[in-house]
Amino acid sequence: MRLVEPSLDRLPGYASALAAGWSPDTERDASAEQLAAIGRDAQEFLAELTRQDGDILTVSGDARPRLPSRLYWLDDGQFCGAINLRFVSGSDALPDYVPGHIGYAVVPWKRRRGYATQALALMLPVAREVGLRRVEITCDEDNEASRRVILANGGMLAGICPMFGSKPKLVFHIELAPAHR
Repeated sequence: MRLVEPSLDRLPGYASALAAGWSPDTERDASAEQLAAIGRDAQEFLAELTRQDGDILTVSGDARPRLPSRLYWLDDGQFCGAINLRFVSGSDALPDYVPGHIGYAVVPWKRRRGYATQALALMLPVAREVGLRRVEITCDEDNEASRRVILANGGMLAGICPMFGSKPKLVFHIELAPAHR
C-alpha cells in the first residue's frame, strides 16, 4: 500500500468507490455530491479537492478559511481510500473548527488489512516536513478500529472533545521525532 497524489488517471477508482457507497467524509455521506461534481467537470473536481485557498464549509454549515493541506489517496494497485493532513504554518495548534491534523477513510472492502495504520505511518513524516512537532488526531469514542490505528502509530490519549459533530471525540496526540538530516 502506498500514498499517491490525486490525479485524473486515478480518478476512475475514486469515483467507483464513491459509486459503491464509500465517502471520504467520516461525518456525512458526501458520495453523491462528489460523483455529481466529477460528472460535471473532473478536472475542476480535482482542482477543488486539492486547492489550498478559499473557504470550507464546516459540519455546522459555516464558511471558514481552508487550511494548508496535503491529500493523498491510498493505493494497492487499486483505490483504497484517502488520508489528509491539515495544518497551520508555523504552529502545532489548529483552529477550533478543525477536528485534528489528520483524517483518513479506507473503503469498506479493503478494511482490516492494516491500510489505515500504514497510511498514518506514511503521513507522519509529511507532517514533520511541514514543520509540525506534534499532531492531533480525533476519532469517535466508539470507533475501536481507528483508536487502534492511532495507538499503533504512537498516539497518546489527550482527552475527549464534545465539539465536533454529534458524537464525543477522543483526542490523541502523536509526538513527532525531529527529522534526521
